[in-house]
Amino acid sequence: MIWFVAKKFKCTPIPYICEKYRFYFSNSMIENYSVVVIMPAYNAARTLEKTWREIPHDIVDAVILTDDNSRDNTREIARNLHIPYILSHEKNKGYGGNQKTCYLKALELKADIIVMLHPDYQYTPLLIKPMAYLLASGLYDVVIGSRILGNGALKGGMPLYKYFANRCLTFVQNIALGQKLSEYHTGYRAYKREVLTAIDFEKNSDDFIFDNELLAQIVFADKNIAEISCPTKYFEEASSINLKRSIVYGFGVLRVCWLFILQKYFHWHTSLFDRVKRK
Repeated sequence: MIWFVAKKFKCTPIPYICEKYRFYFSNSMIENYSVVVIMPAYNAARTLEKTWREIPHDIVDAVILTDDNSRDNTREIARNLHIPYILSHEKNKGYGGNQKTCYLKALELKADIIVMLHPDYQYTPLLIKPMAYLLASGLYDVVIGSRILGNGALKGGMPLYKYFANRCLTFVQNIALGQKLSEYHTGYRAYKREVLTAIDFEKNSDDFIFDNELLAQIVFADKNIAEISCPTKYFEEASSINLKRSIVYGFGVLRVCWLFILQKYFHWHTSLFDRVKRK
């Protein structure tokens, strides 16, 4: 009956209104932390619904999807799924630019924990709950889902050249940044609000190197990082950068390492790390 009246008088159905604004009266908080999942989307029509269905909505207070001017019907599917917050770019802003829009919206919603989940189903949404609980424990500021822990990368179909490059770049970054992480290049991450508000991430790159810049800035800010083993899937619909862009990304990682060393150990000011508020 409600849907019939809504259609007849061209108004928004009550169930959709409740879903859209449930963040403001949700009881899904864990340990008094509100959890927001962000999904930076580009041509995710084939995998979006499967990803959405597996999100643990019992602990998630809101979901934000930003469509980066997809060529397929990602936005239409998102609307049909009644994803509460759907943002759209009229022009493609790149992987990093897409994340910036998502994070700014999550911060606007006063989220305490922000989990980035790719809607291409390469990472399982089932890990959102343990990642959020790790942050809610108060022991960590950031949790990353590692494809390397547990040998999940190669089993999931990661190309051998990408696996080799991942291991080499991670080795270099661990030395440069003084860490012992299993990888720096995963796209599955969860942050406490305070982490993102301590970094002027809007001035970071709009390209794929954004993730690596942000993680290096987090290390520079002396935040505590946890890792959780994450199975991954490489298949036709899963997003992945090609060899040429992977090479560009690799050189970008080396640049981030060099800038970190200059500022951390030689006290040379760089724009990348001057954007960070340290403890």
